[in-house]
Amino acid sequence: MKLKLIILLFVITLNVFAQSPEKMSYQAIIRGGDNSLVTNSKISLKIIIHQGTATGTDVYQETHSVQTNDNGLVSLEIGTGIIVTGNFSKIAWENGPHFIETQVDITGGTNYNIIGISQLLSVPYALHAKTAEKIVGTNGKNPYKALIIPLTTSRNIEGSDVNNTLECTNSATLTLTPGFESMLVGDTINLETHNGAVLTIQAISGVKLNYKTDGIATFISVPGNVSFGLLRKTDVNSYIISGQ
Repeated sequence: MKLKLIILLFVITLNVFAQSPEKMSYQAIIRGGDNSLVTNSKISLKIIIHQGTATGTDVYQETHSVQTNDNGLVSLEIGTGIIVTGNFSKIAWENGPHFIETQVDITGGTNYNIIGISQLLSVPYALHAKTAEKIVGTNGKNPYKALIIPLTTSRNIEGSDVNNTLECTNSATLTLTPGFESMLVGDTINLETHNGAVLTIQAISGVKLNYKTDGIATFISVPGNVSFGLLRKTDVNSYIISGQ
């Protein structure tokens, strides 16, 4: 049976008691393929939260057994169902966007049909605040001040580099590795090369830098001065760099 779903409301609430789970209120109207309401029925729902795209990584799944009312409406709290995979309280909301997929079995069983995938267009403050220290500007005090990360030896790009500043005071190479998912499209890394040091940005096999596979960029500073640049992710395994 082909189903239809109308999502009425996503509301985020965070219980003030530390021992209580974070939860996202969810309401939807369930309709059959003929557009008739599925009323006064015990149904099963599976909620899946995807990261990145509507078909991206599943970061959380849970199931619910709920009753529709006279209007075909169901109400539940995401985060309080029977967990299939993941941990709702540990979802990295800062690594969005996130999409919520709803699957339903109107007989109350586990023969789920996909009936809706919607993007969560805004991250609730209460949930996002838990992971705010990972965003640009996290130094534990000012949420808009980037961390300064020393770079004195050659290494691969790391998740902690994203949206912060790399300070190169000794010549080194930063390698861009394929499949680096900690950096999302649009994320940036500030680059500083100090006092005669040379910073090399190297894209290895399968990664593009400035539209060139295995591209390379070099920042050369002179003694007593600083060279600045910006690295930005433009697509999967693709980056552009400015300032060299």
